[in-house]
Amino acid sequence: MKRNILLAAYMLFPFAAFAQNDTLTNERERLITLNEAIALARTQSVDAAVALNELKTAYWEYRTFRADLLPEVNLNGTLPNYNKSYSRYQNSDGTYSFVRNNTLGLSGTLSIDQNLWFTGGRLSLASSLEYIKQLGSGGDKRFMSVPVSLELTQPIFGVNSLKWNRRIEPVRYAEAKAAFITATERVTMTTITYFFNLLLAKENLNTARQNKMNADRLYEVAIAKRKMGQISENDLLQLKLNALQGKADVTEAESDLNAKMFQLRSFLGLSEDENLNPMLPESAPDIKMEYDLVLNKSLERNSFAQNIRRRQLEADFEVATARGNLRSIDLFASVGYTGQDRTLTSAYQDLLDNQIVQVGVKIPILDWGKRRGKVRVAKSNREVVLSRIRQEQMNFNQDIFLLVANFNNQAQQLSIAQEADGIAEKRYKTSVETFLIGQISTLDLNDAQNSKDAARQKHISELYYYWYYFYQIRSLTLWDFERNCELEADFDDIVRG
Repeated sequence: MKRNILLAAYMLFPFAAFAQNDTLTNERERLITLNEAIALARTQSVDAAVALNELKTAYWEYRTFRADLLPEVNLNGTLPNYNKSYSRYQNSDGTYSFVRNNTLGLSGTLSIDQNLWFTGGRLSLASSLEYIKQLGSGGDKRFMSVPVSLELTQPIFGVNSLKWNRRIEPVRYAEAKAAFITATERVTMTTITYFFNLLLAKENLNTARQNKMNADRLYEVAIAKRKMGQISENDLLQLKLNALQGKADVTEAESDLNAKMFQLRSFLGLSEDENLNPMLPESAPDIKMEYDLVLNKSLERNSFAQNIRRRQLEADFEVATARGNLRSIDLFASVGYTGQDRTLTSAYQDLLDNQIVQVGVKIPILDWGKRRGKVRVAKSNREVVLSRIRQEQMNFNQDIFLLVANFNNQAQQLSIAQEADGIAEKRYKTSVETFLIGQISTLDLNDAQNSKDAARQKHISELYYYWYYFYQIRSLTLWDFERNCELEADFDDIVRG
């Protein structure tokens, strides 16, 4: 009869626990799943905004480079040039005098300029007009026109920066695009961390409340059993300590929940008034990764591969620049027609040839090996870069290998943790029933409770690591292994949106 009374008292525990869970459900304002949190983070988080701005910067830098390859239409002019001053003038006998100038001048040049990437030169088709008028009584005026001229500016031995940019800038932009997708996946990884931190804090609070409720009930039952002489005073005091510890655990769990909720809420850019209630993901995709596939996808699509290529090109460019500075020869050539007269229309008649050819040379005769020393420095720096790249490549491959191994092992760890969680829960319920009928001590009951709590935390932790490893592999490969397709983005729409 006594055992039946104690068991009846214990049967109230599950109903109380369910009532507690119902209270939590009623208090919550927003249920949120892992996928919903990821979607919010990708659009509202500060990290996502930073990644977007970095992409925009790279996009406009690339657009600026592309514009350098296109022809430009330019207008240069002086409107007007007024000069009323004295200037020095040498007479025919060698003496000097000062002559007063009082002129008004206008000039303008309209040109179409095209950079020549294959030679590094610049070709211009131009037309210009100049007008000058002497002010004062009896002042004269003149027009000079260059209806058409073709000008070429060409460095002979210098480095062709535009040609090198055609090789480097597309790689740089490809690196930026890959880095944007990687950054988006890293936002997802951060979201997963904060989400599971909150989820674990929520489970810890529920567990702490349930443990406190059970400890209070067990202490009340223990008081009755002590009066009947079924347990010792030591066991009674231990249960009282359990009840006090349960109260302290609830307070600590509530503080931790508030901190973790603020962390996730702030990262997602949500209002402080929203009370988030994370939902435990029901399942994880059954996927087994292959090292060779993951490595090939990473080397093909990850920004690291583009980063290596860009750094190699930049190192080669520095060597080419140092070599180009050994000597400098520039060619300027201009061919066209010109005319001049007192009237505008006459200035475009009876045109004469207008040809200019200039070759500028700058060759060091004695510089004590300074320029050749810069070439050797550039070559040494290139070797340093290549050595670092080789080491980074080895580290990258090793990290991929370990990550794939961890992910494949994590699926089994998750399955074990999930099964252990269910077993520990059943064991705890059985231990409570056994304790009520006096078959086990409080030490055994505490051990069952600790095992139950640890198994629950382990289950959530293993689920977190599974998803974290999964998205970490996605961030490196830029490949969706669930749908077996590449991660893509409409970059033009993203930048302009």
